[in-house]
Amino acid sequence: MAKRKTAFVCSDCGAEFPRWQGQCSECKAWNTISEFVVSPAKSTAKGSFAGYAGQTHSQIQTLNEINVEDLPRFSSGLKELDRVLGGGIVPGSAILIGGSPGAGKSTLLLQVMCQQAASKPALYVTGEESLQQVAMRARRLGLPDDKLMMLAETNVEMICDLALKQKPQIMVIDSIQVMHVSDVQSAPGSVSQVRESAAYLTRFAKQYHIAMFIVGHVTKDGSLAGPKVLEHCIDCSMMLEGESDGRFRTLRSHKNRFGAVNELGVFGMTDKGVKEVGNPSAIFLSRSDSQAPGSVVMVIWEGTRPLLVEIQALVDYSQLNNPRRVTVGLEQNRLAMLLAVMHRHGNVQMNDQDVFVNVVGGVKVSETAADLALLVAMISSFRNRALPRELIVFGEVGLAGEIRPVPNGSERLSEAVKHGFKRAIVPKANAPKNKIAGLTVIPVTKLSDALEALDA
Repeated sequence: MAKRKTAFVCSDCGAEFPRWQGQCSECKAWNTISEFVVSPAKSTAKGSFAGYAGQTHSQIQTLNEINVEDLPRFSSGLKELDRVLGGGIVPGSAILIGGSPGAGKSTLLLQVMCQQAASKPALYVTGEESLQQVAMRARRLGLPDDKLMMLAETNVEMICDLALKQKPQIMVIDSIQVMHVSDVQSAPGSVSQVRESAAYLTRFAKQYHIAMFIVGHVTKDGSLAGPKVLEHCIDCSMMLEGESDGRFRTLRSHKNRFGAVNELGVFGMTDKGVKEVGNPSAIFLSRSDSQAPGSVVMVIWEGTRPLLVEIQALVDYSQLNNPRRVTVGLEQNRLAMLLAVMHRHGNVQMNDQDVFVNVVGGVKVSETAADLALLVAMISSFRNRALPRELIVFGEVGLAGEIRPVPNGSERLSEAVKHGFKRAIVPKANAPKNKIAGLTVIPVTKLSDALEALDA
């Protein structure tokens, strides 16, 4: 019996090592190296990589000779999903969708597949659930189940052979962690199996122009499980986020070869499955009737559209030697920096105060346009003075106390006017040249100007 060959691969960057080590020497990540079995080389291995990115017929062409009209996009049936995908599903694309358990990945894809099966051949491959379980879910959701083709299989070669007989235009693989390739001897879910299975399925999708959705699991920290090369070989990577007991789910694209990155789609989870939310700003603006201190609304930019979210701040006298700085939905380091800027350039001292910051609705705000809104909310809570209900604030704050402009300023203001806001504190460079009807814009260049505008 031949000796079993093993290798050690980093799940973050894909680097290989001859032996196990605690830290990856390439990407410097800790505890990411895992062992996998190296399959013995076969004479047929060279032919298995033919046509990796689709059949080329060994022919060199210029860009203008390539016909793109043969593969038009088609709608998924959900506008929010089409938005995240960049306008629809591209034939021959491999789309990876991840999310925590109970987020609704299988429910969302089952709805899409049942709708698509009415007009085109569709195949749903399940490796985690039995066919009876999927059928029970479809009947519970009231979905049409007379056209969708089902398959319960975990062997990738068998799936592709059966798919060639039916020739579907769209497929779902649920999930990539239970799939396995016969040539690889390690267990399903290992680094080598996930890598080879994803590469085989992606190659199959591109060769036969099949739109393929691949479901992926996530780790404890919320990132996609498996090697990093998994995200490199697919065309689009999306994450379905949201609490399992919450009403809403957000679908965010992290990689997209056919559209904008960081695009956001909002869905509502009901007893009849996933419903798209046409106006997400209305969710995050469910404000109380009485305006409380420390609350302000800002406009964030998600992908290709603006969203209105409410930022809350609570500043209270601390009984501790080291006052707490707690953020939910915002970056904590950003808060510490803004507190220093406010002390140096705004003459507001909060070194003996606990500061708690929250973004309403469970949204994660990562852009710097939230700086000015956060400062205004903290000042409002510190002074115990409520801000006007019709006020909107956005802008980036520099370390010198200057207010820097943010991208898409005019679109943000237009979205605020649609929701009834009448007053805006914005960076001077974002102030519109032509007046917007019903909106008073207050341009500011430094932090002191913004504080004076609040007192006015």
